Amino acid sequence: MTTPRTLADRHLYLCTPDRPDLAAFVAACIAGGVDVVQLREKHLEAKPLLEKAQLVRAVCADAGVPFILNDRPDLALEVGADGVHVGQDDAPVALARRILGADAIIGLSTHDPADLAGALAVAGELSYISAGPVEATPTKPGRPGTGLEYLTQATTAAAAAAGVAAALPVFVTGGVTPEKIPLLAQAGARHFVVVRYLTEATAPEKAARALRDAIDEVL
Repeated sequence: MTTPRTLADRHLYLCTPDRPDLAAFVAACIAGGVDVVQLREKHLEAKPLLEKAQLVRAVCADAGVPFILNDRPDLALEVGADGVHVGQDDAPVALARRILGADAIIGLSTHDPADLAGALAVAGELSYISAGPVEATPTKPGRPGTGLEYLTQATTAAAAAAGVAAALPVFVTGGVTPEKIPLLAQAGARHFVVVRYLTEATAPEKAARALRDAIDEVL
């Protein structure tokens, strides 16, 4: 593993599916300022997913950037990922922690106050949570946007919680662009997950740099 368990000092999180230029794309995004990478691919079987994960892990390891695999703590262990991100209907956080160990990064999606309460109840097992999507997004079909109110609730609750939860980073998801980062920051965001702004960019390094500059201005 390339990094410690915390992501408190990481602010620009790329979540990407597989693509033909996967390794080069991830490298370009990192060169532009991405400092966390997740491979989120829902359509590959275990063996091809491991092969793609190995590609991304190598790029991230060379750059000293945490590599996180979506959904599958077993495959994250096999590939030597820095951690795993799970959703509300995926493997339980405690199971992911047992599989990957004390130093692994474990992230959990939250979408509403009930999810948030559940996440804070197991904060000692978590490295970060995500909050959103603030806006409805094609990467989460059928899920409505949470709006800024939930983002503020999540960041406030994480900061106010006792013990380890006080340092639990909250990564906002859903429609993050350079133009929207100041508004998201006003609502409490300091950590940002980006999908389409980077995956649909014709110049991903330049797009990542625009995001990074906007984030640096609000930190």
